[in-house]
Amino acid sequence: MLQLNESLIFTIINLVVLYLLLKKFLIRPITDIMEKREKLIAEGLESANSTRNEAMELKQEYETALTGAREESARIVEKAQVQAKVEYDRILNEAGEKASDMLGAAKASIETEREQTMKELQSEIAGLAMAAAAKIVGEKAGTQGNQDIYSQFLGEVGDAHENKDRE
Repeated sequence: MLQLNESLIFTIINLVVLYLLLKKFLIRPITDIMEKREKLIAEGLESANSTRNEAMELKQEYETALTGAREESARIVEKAQVQAKVEYDRILNEAGEKASDMLGAAKASIETEREQTMKELQSEIAGLAMAAAAKIVGEKAGTQGNQDIYSQFLGEVGDAHENKDRE
């Protein structure tokens, strides 16, 4: 059986004192260090999670901003293309109008010159006809005869000219 003697009591007391000393000087500081480390690790994980969440939010904001910038650039390019087309059409219309105006002015100028030339030619032909008639008839015919020949010639030339214009 178990005997209770002095050495057993001293051993139990030594063990209790050793336990108390170990608890005070070894176990408590180690537990404190472990608790501090555990808190530090927990704070690090929490900080990493919050930083990751912030990074995800920033990434989302940047993607939204980038999408908005792409849409805005597409709108700007489209607007510039529309404005360029409008300007192109305006310039083309102006050039067409100027060309039409110049063509009309050229036609009017040509018509005016043609009429003036025709009048000059009629006048010159009448003079030549008078000279030719005067040579043919000579001095025998009177002034009334010259006038009749001149009128007849102008009538024939005028009729021939009108027929030529109609063709």
